[in-house]
Amino acid sequence: MDLNETLNAKGALTVTVKDYQGNVKQKFDVPNLVVTVGKNYIASRMASNSATIMSHMAIGTGTGSPAAGDTTLGTEAGRVGVSSFSASTNTVTATATFPAGTGTGAITEAAILNASSSGTMLCRTTFPVVNKASGDSIAITWVITVS
Repeated sequence: MDLNETLNAKGALTVTVKDYQGNVKQKFDVPNLVVTVGKNYIASRMASNSATIMSHMAIGTGTGSPAAGDTTLGTEAGRVGVSSFSASTNTVTATATFPAGTGTGAITEAAILNASSSGTMLCRTTFPVVNKASGDSIAITWVITVS
């Protein structure tokens, strides 16, 4: 009997950019990479409660392609606390909003981490340039699926 199973962790996020009046300027979905340290983090959570929870999202201006060995964004521009985290069946959903004045510029990358600075990265993605003006906000909904 061949009991070959593969456990995969993958993610996708929705990025919504709004102007200072709350009008949607841009909205798109993008896949992400669960990096090696993120997979190690998932395994450590199965073994103990000592691992710090994934509590923050970061956005940046780096343009390098995501790689399994990534531990930071290319160029971090802003970091905020996750506003909600929920788990259902085999998915975890995290949301965060980067308000006016936080992480402005030509935003091209995002990550989930477990600290307000430095920390362990769970996953990282890059996407087409989002020009975030000082009065704009970016809302991110990140869904991670284990299958």
